[in-house]
Amino acid sequence: MNKIYVILLVLLVSFSCTKLEDMNVDPKRPTVVPGTSLVTNAMKDLGDQVASTNVNRNVFRLWAQYWTETTYTDETNYDVKTRGVPDNVYDALYKDVLSDLKEASIIIPGEIVIEGTEIAIQNQLAIIDLLSVYTYHRLVDVFGDVPYSEAIDINNVLLPVYDDAASIYSDLVVRIDQDLAQLDESAGSFGSEDIIYNGDVASWIAFGHSLKLRIGIMLADVNPGKSQQWVEEAAPFVISSIQGNAILEYLGATPNTNPVYVDLVLSGRQDFVAAKTIVDTMNFLNDPRRMQYFTLNPDGEYVGGGVGEQNSFAEFSKPGSQLTSPGLPVVFLSYSEMQFYLAEAAERGYGVSGSAEDFYNEGIRASILFWGGTEEEYNAYVAQSDVAYATAKGDFKQKIGMQSWIAFYNRGFAGYTQFRRLDWPALQPAASPVDGVFPTRYTYPINEQTLNGTNYTNAAAAIGGDLSDTRIFWDVN
Repeated sequence: MNKIYVILLVLLVSFSCTKLEDMNVDPKRPTVVPGTSLVTNAMKDLGDQVASTNVNRNVFRLWAQYWTETTYTDETNYDVKTRGVPDNVYDALYKDVLSDLKEASIIIPGEIVIEGTEIAIQNQLAIIDLLSVYTYHRLVDVFGDVPYSEAIDINNVLLPVYDDAASIYSDLVVRIDQDLAQLDESAGSFGSEDIIYNGDVASWIAFGHSLKLRIGIMLADVNPGKSQQWVEEAAPFVISSIQGNAILEYLGATPNTNPVYVDLVLSGRQDFVAAKTIVDTMNFLNDPRRMQYFTLNPDGEYVGGGVGEQNSFAEFSKPGSQLTSPGLPVVFLSYSEMQFYLAEAAERGYGVSGSAEDFYNEGIRASILFWGGTEEEYNAYVAQSDVAYATAKGDFKQKIGMQSWIAFYNRGFAGYTQFRRLDWPALQPAASPVDGVFPTRYTYPINEQTLNGTNYTNAAAAIGGDLSDTRIFWDVN
């Protein structure tokens, strides 16, 4: 009997030394994950937001007039409030992308360091920061002034102030320069956890310079001195081939397929057709990319639907077969894009090595080849008087604006941003614009208005009003 009491006493003491919270831990649901896993997840979430065509998350293919809608035309007509699109975008970029990246930057330096891997960790932290810079750059170009200096700090700041967009741009370039100085090609980084460049540090160096070039060219009309400095510093080191494109390649099976495939195929819905604007333009130019961009309509022609109108799904061309592939990659930055920016820089007299015409032609060529076209198709295309740089109509903004807009197809935000900045092609408002204007930004999220009211009010006043046609600071023409 005494032995039983002793056993019970030992069990009681053991139980009393165990914390209740320790007993409530599910070993299959860890509360702490490796920093590299957070980076992979952030890359995937960022890719999903950039790639998506879901009308709750990303309507820029509609606003750039690459696609238009069939039965429900609200988003093509610029209604983003009904579905809370600004809130969804804001949450995705801050909560899903930037929060994971920040947490990863905290965790990784504290993880077990194997001797000789210190430089690889240094590279990892620089890549994390470049992804953060890319995300903030997108937030500024979507909204204008946004939380930055006090953002992603819920332990200390629940209601962050909004920073001036131009000041954010300047700080982003400072960060890029610091990251580039930190990246060291003699060591690795993330390896297979990096689903963009598979840990290749040289590619991330080119990514950083390309991001700097893009930020620099955005300032061309509002701060030409700073624009020229940043572009000239970055130009020799940007993405230099199609193989260097910053892309995330999706898989062929759910849940890791391209969101476009989910929206166009798995959904079973018939919401989108090609927009008349781009189809008519490409028909006029006899553009060889039509067969990749669109399907033929029942009459064997490329025909787009009216922008903002109700359109018959059966009657018009639809997104092409490449876009309905589950493994379609999402593009963050591309060689073709860099070539168009360099063409513009050359026209503006910046110190870049090459002519505007050569950069322009190479931008077109890279786009055609990326989509599966041939050198012969490219040569025939640029030989046309309406395409050739020397004879195409308009000034350099019109020529570069038109061809980059075509090349940016399936990159709705890039096409929409290029149109806002260069004012070409001359897109006309949709059939029934909700506010009577062509929008130049997303309005701020409703949640910010209700939960962060004082800072929201100050930000709205600073940018000239929280209106859909308030321009981002670089959009001065």
